[in-house]
Amino acid sequence: MNRKIPIDKDLSLKAVVASDAIKMYKIIDSQRKYLGEWLPFVQFTNKLDDSKGFIEIAIKHREMKRDYVYKICYKDKMIGLIGTKEIDYLNRNTEIGYWLSEEHQGKGFMTKSVHALIQALFSEVKLERIQICCAVGNEKSIAIPNRLGFKQEGIKRNGEWAGNLQFRDLIVFSLLRSDQQGTT
Repeated sequence: MNRKIPIDKDLSLKAVVASDAIKMYKIIDSQRKYLGEWLPFVQFTNKLDDSKGFIEIAIKHREMKRDYVYKICYKDKMIGLIGTKEIDYLNRNTEIGYWLSEEHQGKGFMTKSVHALIQALFSEVKLERIQICCAVGNEKSIAIPNRLGFKQEGIKRNGEWAGNLQFRDLIVFSLLRSDQQGTT
């Protein structure tokens, strides 16, 4: 897949590189309470090396064409991440995960980013199905697949460990290639 996916004049997706670990960690560390409400990985991101390890794995997975992680860039500044989770080439499907820094919420950046990644996955990777799982109650995240025409398939009970010995249910959404008119 392309290392850069342009969206509009100010917004683009760029493949993560090693130097992104510092900026990623700073965003997570400075917005720990906000991001940690819905993102279980935040509680395990306690030092820069945790972010470095994540980025190293993401780069290796890209090289192996196993997964694709992008930084979301607004005016060339990282404001969040988006990527695939465990591409299944045999069955031509994957899941997308994403997060956005608090000050960039509510501006349409994530909807545009998810849409752009979906188009690239359908056209370049030739996937048939893309899934998004959102925690029950995470209305901002749930709004994304709803806006983009995903269909709600059901609830994955106790689908995500939220920490503090608690699990939460996930809403499973999917979008098929055939759901997209004009997608090749």
